[in-house]
Formats: sequence, C-alpha cells, structure tokens
Amino acid sequence: MNQRKTEGQSWDSLADKALNGVVLTWEEGLSVLQAENDQLLPLMEAAYRVRRYYYGNKVKLNMIINAKSGLCSEDCGYCSQSLVSTAPISKYPLLDKDTLVAGAREALQRKAGTYCIVASGKGPTDKELEQVVEAVAEIRATLPLKICACLGILREEQAQKLSEAGVHRYNHNLNTSRTNYPSITTTHTYDQRVATVETARAHGMSPCSGVIIGMGESDEEIVEMALALRDLDADSVPINFLNAIPGTPLERAGRVPAQKALKVLALFRFICPSKEIRVAGGREVSLRTLQPLSLYAANSIFVGDYMTTEGQDVSLDHRMIEDLGFEIELTAI
Repeated sequence: MNQRKTEGQSWDSLADKALNGVVLTWEEGLSVLQAENDQLLPLMEAAYRVRRYYYGNKVKLNMIINAKSGLCSEDCGYCSQSLVSTAPISKYPLLDKDTLVAGAREALQRKAGTYCIVASGKGPTDKELEQVVEAVAEIRATLPLKICACLGILREEQAQKLSEAGVHRYNHNLNTSRTNYPSITTTHTYDQRVATVETARAHGMSPCSGVIIGMGESDEEIVEMALALRDLDADSVPINFLNAIPGTPLERAGRVPAQKALKVLALFRFICPSKEIRVAGGREVSLRTLQPLSLYAANSIFVGDYMTTEGQDVSLDHRMIEDLGFEIELTAI
C-alpha cells in the first residue's frame, strides 16, 4: 500500500516538473513507459493536471483528406502507399480544387476546426503545389477553418507559396527516432524531415511533427523521440500507433497494447507540456475501449478516416467527448 502511494506521488512530481518547465530526465521518462499497469490511473491523473492547465477540457478535432493516394517513390515500411507496398489501395493523382473544397465542408460538418490536406510522395511538384494553393485560397475565403498541409519535403519557395496562400500549419512527422530511422526508410533521411519542419516554421506556418509508435523502437528510443520533438518545438505533436497493414514490410508488427499507448501519451504530455498532443492514426486499433482515457493526456484527435485506413464513426467521437464532460473547440489550430 505504501509503495503504491509513493509511486503515485512520483507521477505528481513529474507533473510539477512539466508545469514548471523542467525537462524530465531519461530515467523519469523510462519510468513512465515502464510503470506497472496498476499505476495507470494515477499516471493519467498526473498527465491530466498538465493537460488541464494548458487546455482545460477542450478537445480539438482535425480531419484528413487523402488528397493523393499511392504513386509514391519512397520506401517507408509502415505505409500502404509506399513503393515497396503491395497493399490493395486506391491510387490516384492529386484531387482537383472542387473536391478539396468539398472535403473542407465535410470537415465543418464533423465539427473539425482544422482541415488537413495530405498527399503521398517525397514532395509536391510545382503543379501539385499550385492546385493546393488554389484550393486553400477558396477555403480561406469561404469557410471558417484552419488549414494544415502535409505534402512531403518542401523547398523554400514552396513553403513560401503555401504560407502566402493561407496555410496555417505544416505537418511533417519525424515518425521514429534518429537511431531507428534507417530501418524504416532509406529513400530520405531523418535530417531532411527535421529540415522541412524548420522550413515551414521559417515561412510562418505553425510546425506540426509527430511519431508512429510500434515500429520496433525501444522504450529508450520513445523517450528520444519525445525529447527530439521538444527540441524541435513543434506546436502540434500527433501520436500515431502503427496499424500494421498487410502488404507492407511491417505487416507482422504486433499491436501496441492499450495500456502502453496511454503511457506513451502521458510521457509526451510531460515532455511537451504546452503542445497540442493529438491521438492520431491507429488509435482505434491500439486503444480500443480505452480511447476515452487518452483525452486525459491528449487534447486533440482526428475524426473520420486516415490515409488508407478507416477511422470510427464521427458520432462515436462526439459522444465520447460529451460523455467525458469535455468540449469540442471549434475553429482551433
């Protein structure tokens, strides 16, 4: 009994450090990931203290449109759209302006404050970029939405055009640790991803960068990821849990258990306390019935489908937020 009380108090000490701007040590980070499962509720309570301080009980909703599917030259081992994937997915070039704008209207209907235009590929061609710019201009002129773009590696002039068009946020995930990166992707580098996030920030877009948990990384590497994103100062940190897709190199990777996924979310809240922590792809697969607990650490989720995998019905997300006593934050970045 005394041991449990002491451990529970240690989680409060981590919350205190986070609220006072003190970075967790490696040992403290590992203690979160390796906590006994009977410590899960005290751990989430401590993470909630930090989440509540910065975000209250508000939840930001984001919606993705898969603006270009497949046709990718990259060999990312987790992705059904990659060069090395044999997954039976839809493949099509960049959607036209009207379709992208229609997606934005759908995002509003789902009560999403941020609309994410995501396209496969190493980076956009100039023609593709112009298509996105035209769609963004119309969305900004007609709809009360924040816009995020995720188009791959950007050149400086491309970042400038997106910013001038009104893109609020640019997403480019680090995905995994620097150490683990070569085992996941070989056609581009970890440093190229870091550089793209920094380029987006330099041109006035809010930087968004996150990870995929469950790709063979160690607990030490998960702590490394969290500290790297703190150093990168990403405003938004999407936490994906690998949804192992048949036909991809990681198809045999095991599911991230729900309790481990919650510990990961608590860790990122402690290390990146003031940032938007978003439960992203794979949440339905990993968290399953424990999805509501994730919002005690995270303050944002995606609604609807992801790139080539389905999400749960948006009405279930709205109901989950309502049942928690939380509130959807509209027009939120």
